[in-house]
Amino acid sequence: MRHAEVEKFCLSLKATSLVVQWGDSRVYKVGGKVFAILSAASEKPHRLSFKVSEDSFHILTHEPHIIQAPYCAKGQWVCLERLQALNSKDLKAYLSRAHTLIATGLTKKKRLELGLEDLSTLPLREGRKIGAVRAKRAREDFSGRGM
Repeated sequence: MRHAEVEKFCLSLKATSLVVQWGDSRVYKVGGKVFAILSAASEKPHRLSFKVSEDSFHILTHEPHIIQAPYCAKGQWVCLERLQALNSKDLKAYLSRAHTLIATGLTKKKRLELGLEDLSTLPLREGRKIGAVRAKRAREDFSGRGM
């Protein structure tokens, strides 16, 4: 995906706002909470950080050009060192999931205010289908048993 396509997709997610901060980084929020950060359009290569589930964090950080997001890794955030690290379909699925993960952490009152009262309508599908063997290997590598 290109920089403009990532921005368009993030802004298409329900109740998403965009704030330019930390230099010219594009910060996507739901309910005032960050779910994705895109580097400035002038920065090359473009980088994208976003929230992932614990399992996805361990799997994705073993992929080429995907690292633990600086300053955010403890919260299971990954950083794509370039946007092509994931195909378009998978990237959209992960960004949708990041939005959902953050939205579910909002208070019920805030979700109602934002029109997110029915979180079952938000996409919960994880991006990238990982085979059982590959997922097991990633968990073993993380726990130290697979070394």
